[in-house]
Order: sequence, then C-alpha cells, then structure tokens
Amino acid sequence: MNEENILIVRCGEVALKGQNKPYFERMLVDRIKRNLRNFQGIEVKRHEGLIYVRADKALEIEPVIKAITKVFGVASVSQAVEAPSDLEDIGEEAVKYMLKLIEEKGVKTFKVEAKRADKNFPVKSPEIGRIIGAKVLIGCKVLKVDVHNPDVLLHVDVRHDKTYIYDGKITGLGGLPLGTNGKGMTLLSGGIDSPVATWMMAKRGMMIEAVHFHSYPYTSERARAKVEELASIVAGYCGKFKMHIINLLPIQEAIVTNCPEEETTILVRRFMMKIAERLAKETGCSALITGENLGQVASQTAESLVVTDASVTMPVMRPLIGMDKIEIMDRAMEIGTYEKSIEPYEDCCTVFLPKHPTTKPKLDRILLSESKINCEELIEAAIESDEVVVIKGI
Repeated sequence: MNEENILIVRCGEVALKGQNKPYFERMLVDRIKRNLRNFQGIEVKRHEGLIYVRADKALEIEPVIKAITKVFGVASVSQAVEAPSDLEDIGEEAVKYMLKLIEEKGVKTFKVEAKRADKNFPVKSPEIGRIIGAKVLIGCKVLKVDVHNPDVLLHVDVRHDKTYIYDGKITGLGGLPLGTNGKGMTLLSGGIDSPVATWMMAKRGMMIEAVHFHSYPYTSERARAKVEELASIVAGYCGKFKMHIINLLPIQEAIVTNCPEEETTILVRRFMMKIAERLAKETGCSALITGENLGQVASQTAESLVVTDASVTMPVMRPLIGMDKIEIMDRAMEIGTYEKSIEPYEDCCTVFLPKHPTTKPKLDRILLSESKINCEELIEAAIESDEVVVIKGI
C-alpha cells in the first residue's frame, strides 16, 4: 500500500460549471499534464470530481506540487495516503500517518474530520471521525484530541473504492484552465501593469498572444530584452506564446511632425490599438488586453479611453481598470514580475512625450489630426516590420 506519492488536486471554481464541468475538468487535467511533462513516472487522472496525481516514490515531490499549484484552475493540492474503504484499513493507515507526523513534526494534538463522498458507505461521516479518532488515540499514545486548535487536522475522505488521508491543503492559483475562454492579444510593455493584466486574463482561462512596440534606436536592445524576460515570467504560468515585435518609430515621427503636440500620446495609443487589432484578427484572437488603469496617466482618463476604444471594433479587456497602483504592485510582486518591471530601461511610450498631454481628448479633433497623415500606409509598414519571437516560461 502507498508505494507511490499521491496528490489530490481540487478544481475550485471549475466545480461550479454545471453541465460544462467535465469539459473544464478535462482541460485542467491536460494543463496539469503539460506542467508535469518534464517529470518522469507521473500519472494524472480525473475521478469523482477530483484529480489524482500519482508519482513514483523515488521522485522528489515538492517540485511536482509547485508545478501543479502554478496551473490556473487548481484551487488546492494535498499530499495523501490511500487505504481501502474499510474502517480497519483506514484506521491502520491513519495511525501510521500520525506516527510519521509525530516523528517529523512533534505534533501533540489532533482532530479528525471525515467526509463520506460515497453515500453507500454504511457509516456516516461523524461516526467515521469518532471511530478513526479512537484508533489514532490507541495507536499513538502521546496524542490528545483538541477540537478547537489542533496541531493536525486529519482529513479522512471516504470514496467508493479508496479512502484518502491527509492533513493539509496547499493553495493553488484558482481561476479557470487555460484555453477555456478563447485567446487574447495583449499589449505588453516593460512596465508594471501590462504583465499583471496579461497574467490576470490568463488566470481567467484566456490563451495569450502578445505584441510589443519599440522605438529603436530611441529604445535600446536591452529594453527589448527586458520585455522578453518579463514575458518569460508570465509564460511560466500560461505556457509558451508568440510575441510580435513592432517598430513604432515611423508612426511617432509622423504624428510629431503633423499633429498637435498635446495629442501625441493619445494618437500613438490609437495606432498601437489598431495594429494590435490587425494582428489579433490574423492570429485568431477575440479580444485585446491592456494594462490600463483608470486615471493613472493622461491616456487613461475616462475620456481618453473612450477615444482609444473608438479606434478598434474588437473588445478591449482591462482587468486592472479599477485597481490602485499599490494593488497592482502587490500582484506584480506575487507573480514575480515586479523586480524586472522596475529595471530602468526606456520604452516607446516615453519617446516624444508631450509636456502637457491632453486629458480630455475629443474624438472629432483626434480624427481630424489623423486625417493629416496616411494612417493605413503607416500601419501596413509597421506590420511589415513585425518580428515574431516565441516566449517560453522560466
């Protein structure tokens, strides 16, 4: 018995999907398998609303658990032992389990929490808890029961053919499995916000493709490398994806030469959205994703966002729209992008930055300014400069 490591993976929000639940569970199993593909001797199976990962005893289990908890859709993971669904066998395994915890962690108190998933099992959950608790007390003389603040809360999960015993839950990221909510084109810069926005949409099940704009030689190769490193951190959660590298400098120069200075920022932003939408349609994306946050800078006022959105027909997802900067920074630290984001390298948004950008642009005036330049020709030239790189997770 228990000649392998057994991990119980819980689905969280996926469990609420009603008739679509099997589809979401299959997608989650597939994502877990992908995250564990570099480990040998792993088996992943879905059964009775839970996902079970079985690993060879010789395999170090902590890296396996870490890889599973990084999968969107995973609510929690528990390392468990398995016993036949018979009270004598369950009691025997529970005693062995607690003796090991006494030796390794010096626990002194415990409480049993039993759950009877198999309603045909002849003993109800409260009685299972009392019976197994009594067997543990007999088999582990140093232990006492503490129903309010135990050192160990021993879970006994009785199922049809097997029972699982464990003492804790390792929290996962939650969300929905990748691929269950379409694909989005994210506008990825080297700042704090856009990597977090990308991560948040991936957490909601959206596959990712990215576009990054640069203004070489005003922006350096090192600035581009920074963005690729940021993208790699995000890809560690959502898997490898393609990133389009677009030279924006000719567009910026045309705007600066022909349009009012105070409109430069909003005009550049509209071009970025138009190019992103064109790439999105060519690559099967159904939405654009940005890191915009209401009122944070001139191009992110309510009026500016309305004018920006008028440049495209595709939906624009802004998951950070109502967050404050501290919340965004905290999330960036949590997912590991913050330190890379604050490295002091320039990006295209700081090139030709006006002294007094308009915060309440009017669409008719912006359209008038755009009429002074050949928008379609500039967009075509920008897309022709597209360099596609494949981003892999780190």
